[in-house]
Amino acid sequence: MSDPTSAAAPYITLLPNTDLTGTGVDSGNFDDPLQDPNLYYQSGDIAWMITATALVLLMIPGVGFFYSGLARRKSALSLLWLSVMSTAVVSFQWFFWGYSLAFSHKAGKYIGALDNFGLMNVLAAPSVGSAKIPDLMFMVYQGMFAAITVALAVGAVAERGRMLPCIIYMFIWTTVVYDAIACWTWNPAGWSYKMGGLDFAGGTPVHISSGCAALAYSYMLGKRRGHGTQELNYRPHNVTHIVIGTVFLWVGWFGFNAGSACAANLRAVMAAVVTHLAACMGGITWCVVDYRMEKKWSTVGFCSGVIAGLVAITPGSGYVPAWAAIIFGIVGGAACNYATKLKYFLRCDDALDIFAVHAVGGFTGNILTAFFATDYIAHLDGVTVIDGGWLNHHYIQLGYQLADSVTGAVYSFGMTCIILGALDFLGRFVPAFRLRATEEEEILGIDDVEIGEFAYDYVEVSREAKVPDEDDGLSRHSGDAHELASLEPHEKNHNSTGPLMMEP
Repeated sequence: MSDPTSAAAPYITLLPNTDLTGTGVDSGNFDDPLQDPNLYYQSGDIAWMITATALVLLMIPGVGFFYSGLARRKSALSLLWLSVMSTAVVSFQWFFWGYSLAFSHKAGKYIGALDNFGLMNVLAAPSVGSAKIPDLMFMVYQGMFAAITVALAVGAVAERGRMLPCIIYMFIWTTVVYDAIACWTWNPAGWSYKMGGLDFAGGTPVHISSGCAALAYSYMLGKRRGHGTQELNYRPHNVTHIVIGTVFLWVGWFGFNAGSACAANLRAVMAAVVTHLAACMGGITWCVVDYRMEKKWSTVGFCSGVIAGLVAITPGSGYVPAWAAIIFGIVGGAACNYATKLKYFLRCDDALDIFAVHAVGGFTGNILTAFFATDYIAHLDGVTVIDGGWLNHHYIQLGYQLADSVTGAVYSFGMTCIILGALDFLGRFVPAFRLRATEEEEILGIDDVEIGEFAYDYVEVSREAKVPDEDDGLSRHSGDAHELASLEPHEKNHNSTGPLMMEP
């Protein structure tokens, strides 16, 4: 985020009797109905930020499509549903008190005050993110960041988590975890911001926090039925959904990173350039690594690599030169690819590899920012001044980045366990709070049990699992007779257009 104090200077000349310096300005000075509040700001900056807000919103269904495509057919719709529901729940939380807790003008080192509760006094005053845009604009833009962070994290409920406790979790987690980390990272009063941590668009608040929350959620839910057996050796049910989700995310990430300049300036342009380059190199790297082992040019692998490159460049996007984006993409793609194996050592069923891509990718990006951040890139907005990273011989920056990353990871993981543990404890007395679906519900699928609707009326499921055929060496479908027997007669055949097909 831009330096709010120095960013105010260009606008003083518009209303010379108004003091725009500092961030603790009483918004009443800017809400005088006899004055035109638009005079304080450039219309181009406002137009760009509205566009960036819409782009970040587009990323949220992108997450849903990406997760849905990776999962099995019988739980595909639930992941789409949770993604868009996170937008609604978190947007209300953001209005209610989230924005105040994260970006209050009276915030402390760890979390904000409630002076903007219910968006009180949130209108035309300069925001704490940048004096180039008003509070109201910064509020709605940052609200999309909060929503997509939760959407990333709740993918951990895939195929075995119940929806109502997840909705309650969304509200509590955003309040306790996201708002606090966003405050200390981006609010000028926050401890990491004051320390000198560099996080342009969400390495810690968005990616490390969501990745570690997903890991904790996976532990608290337990492993899916059949984990570690042939039953879960299934193909992603819809690769087209994965590609569509990747495209939504790739396009939206321009608003995510370039929008974090909080103005239409050259720094935003550079952020867009490095974002695109890192995504390209991440996709290529993941594909090459997979080809070396499997001799296949995987579409899923390319899409996963693109996301890994985007995650890695996020914290450094407003600080690093264009050539560094190549390194971010290659290192981020390789690191996240190999990190997908961590779940076996951690003995955790992270079904969608959220920890590997987002937590590891965010941590990688934070560390690389310490090496490649430069003062002249940060100053492309004309106002921000930083000491830079190792390229500027500012070696202590690595310590700052490590402190910020580790603290965010530990806090998110620990608080997520506490929140979910409390909900599951209540579930012993009130079934509505129970986190985990029953075995019978898991067999039927979350879509059927929790939504009563399906992503498709008809679908081929015979290729979802593959088992070596001893006779011809080819792959054939392996079903679970016990699972099939547990289904109602209409459920056995309602997805089949020909011979009976079984889903693992």
